[in-house]
Amino acid sequence: MSVPEQTTTRDSVDRPALGVRDGVPDFQPRSDAQTTGRDQDIQQQSIIHGVFSKKLDHVTLLNDEEARTLESKGFGIREGKDFFLKDYEVLYLMYGDRLSLTKKIDRNGKPIGKVKFTDYVSFAGERDEQAWSRFLIFRDLRSRGYVVREGFGFPIDFRVYERGDYGNKAAKYIVFGLNEGKTMSLAELKRHVEQMSTMGKEAVIAVIERRGEVIYYKVGKWRPIKPQ
Repeated sequence: MSVPEQTTTRDSVDRPALGVRDGVPDFQPRSDAQTTGRDQDIQQQSIIHGVFSKKLDHVTLLNDEEARTLESKGFGIREGKDFFLKDYEVLYLMYGDRLSLTKKIDRNGKPIGKVKFTDYVSFAGERDEQAWSRFLIFRDLRSRGYVVREGFGFPIDFRVYERGDYGNKAAKYIVFGLNEGKTMSLAELKRHVEQMSTMGKEAVIAVIERRGEVIYYKVGKWRPIKPQ
C-alpha cells in the first residue's frame, strides 16, 4: 500500500477521523495551528526551565511544580521522584517557546549552555530517524486540544484521548504515522488494525505530507451483511 502523494488534498478526505461533530470537523485551520504550535493550556503557562543531560539521555525539569503541572496535562514520564520528557514533547515545548533548555546547572544553581531548538532536533534525529515525524504528529494533535501519549510499539504511534477524557477514561484512538510516499503492505496494515481493535481502540493513520501538514484517515474493518 503506497501512501498518497501530492495529488491527495484535504478536500479529498471523506471525513477526518478526529474532532467530528455532527459530521463537521472541528479542527482549527492549519495555518493557525502551525503559527502557534501550542495548546491553550501550555500557552497560558510561564516559561518552563529544563536541563538536557546527554549522560542521562533525557530532559529533566528544574522545578517540581512545573513538572507536576505538565504531568497533569499529559506530558512526560514519572519514575519515582524523577520526571522526564520525551523528545517529541521537548521539541513541541521548545517550538512553542514554552521550554528553556540548558546543558547543565553550576554549583550556584545557574543554568549554563543554552540548547537551541535546532540543536535538539539534530540530537533527536541521531537516535531516532522518525523523531521529526513524531514531533509533527504530536504538535498537530496537541494544537487541536487532544492529549497525546506514547503508543504501544507500532511504528510512530500515539494514544490519543478525546478532549476531557485524560485521567478519566482510556485513550479512544491509536494514531500511527506514515510519511508521504512511503509504503505499507495491506497485510501489515490489516495486522495493525486488528491489534488495535483487540485493544478496543480506533485506528487512525496520520499521513505526513512533504510540507509537514498532517492528514488523518480513520481505518476499520467492515463486513457487509449477507442477504437473507
